[in-house]
Amino acid sequence: MNSPPSRRKKAASPSSTDSTNEDISSQLDPGSATITVTAVEVTELTQEEQSDRLHLERKVERAFFEAGKALAELRDRRLYRSSHRTFEDYCRDRFGHSRRQSYLLMDAAVVFDNLLEKCDRNDHILPTSERQVRPMTKLEPQQQQEVWLRSVEIAGGKVPIGRIVKDVVQCIMERTQVPNTYQIGEVCQIVVKDNPELRGKGGCWAIISVVNDFSCNVKMWDGEYAVGLQHLKSYNYLPAECEQIHSLSDRISRVYFDSLEETVKSLLQSLGKVNRPYLTAVEEKLLTLLESEYGRRP
Repeated sequence: MNSPPSRRKKAASPSSTDSTNEDISSQLDPGSATITVTAVEVTELTQEEQSDRLHLERKVERAFFEAGKALAELRDRRLYRSSHRTFEDYCRDRFGHSRRQSYLLMDAAVVFDNLLEKCDRNDHILPTSERQVRPMTKLEPQQQQEVWLRSVEIAGGKVPIGRIVKDVVQCIMERTQVPNTYQIGEVCQIVVKDNPELRGKGGCWAIISVVNDFSCNVKMWDGEYAVGLQHLKSYNYLPAECEQIHSLSDRISRVYFDSLEETVKSLLQSLGKVNRPYLTAVEEKLLTLLESEYGRRP
């Protein structure tokens, strides 16, 4: 009868894990133990890899910019009209955006576009998120460029966090502070001054609804907007004349809605640009006809 094979014990080598642990644990101060770490050589990037890295970094940088540009085109061309009555409803249902979030992205894209004109994208640091440019949206283009370059300098040549940008903006606004003398209910004219956010609004009347430190919230023929002081010019109307514009604004607002025919919108926009506190007889008849047609007159 064959006997079963015997099991031979493997001798533990001095360099085994158990021996190492025993050596470390036996020391009075384990924290002083020496552990050997093998260095791993990191290979340099090839020229192609460096090019790919730069390309991908640029895509990350421009992600919020591309989103803002796309949203602006969707809004301006009304490409949402086949499924939604308003742009805000479309953004909420399609992207999960609040109204504020969509407009912040569009405002940020305008600032980023302006910075591109000043900064060489291959040599200079550019914003990588909407929060970094948010504090600059109410500044003039030249001031935006000044703020960004100064913020990058403060950040040591790196992308500055939003707090740095906000602090630099505050310093500039304090340096150039002009008292806001507008009053609620005052009627002003919109002055574009190369501000793409106000495209198509040049010459329109606007009624002051909120007075801020460096801007005003205004009511126009098609909605409400926040406008910098440099983009407002008072008509200096008498109180009774302001009331006439208030009445006109209310009438147009009751008629206007986003899915109106373009010809009707154009007519309402022309009424939103009248530089007098009253309508001519023909204008009055046209507006009355629209009120009757769309059944929104009280």
